[in-house]
Amino acid sequence: MPLIELEIAINDIVLPDDVAAFIREADHRVSQFVRHRPFCASGFVPSDFVTVYQALHAIAAADLAAGTSLCEWGSGFGVVASLATMLEFRVCGIEIERELVEASQRLADDFGLPVEFVHGSFIPPGAEAEAEEAYADNNDDFFWLVTDADRAYDELGLEPDDFDIVFAYPWPSEEPLVEALFEKYAAEGALLLTFNKYNAVQLRRKVG
Repeated sequence: MPLIELEIAINDIVLPDDVAAFIREADHRVSQFVRHRPFCASGFVPSDFVTVYQALHAIAAADLAAGTSLCEWGSGFGVVASLATMLEFRVCGIEIERELVEASQRLADDFGLPVEFVHGSFIPPGAEAEAEEAYADNNDDFFWLVTDADRAYDELGLEPDDFDIVFAYPWPSEEPLVEALFEKYAAEGALLLTFNKYNAVQLRRKVG
């Protein structure tokens, strides 16, 4: 099923004080993590948290999603997932780097945010061929495009089509894989929110 682009207005959204405080702390922890663990962070590049929060706020305000369930594919430090929880989405995050899973869970717990982070691959069972093709096309640079990791969806007790919104921040050459996986496995009517190399967000809906 194809994806259609949706327009959202985000420039006029002011951050609440608690959100601004959370982002400041998250920025600090991310900087510390990258400084002290450069090897672990080699595939980790955070998005612009303010921009993504504004996009999520606009989605909620306009009631664009079919429901409130959101999954962050490649959740990294879990900042976007936690911000979504602050907007009353029901949220989980899937991350291949175990140390990032632990760091994201600590951050969420320290702010009392009910987010579930699981270790594993966001690539669904059955999508091995697509992932292996993307891996080969990128000269083995994308070590997180693996299909033999922990079955994250099993741990969550959910399937990719259980989510009303998926957020991802793919590398430019990873974008076709993320789009293809969403188009194949997400529910009809689900939203795909992505952050891209132009420091902008893109919102698309899967339609019949």
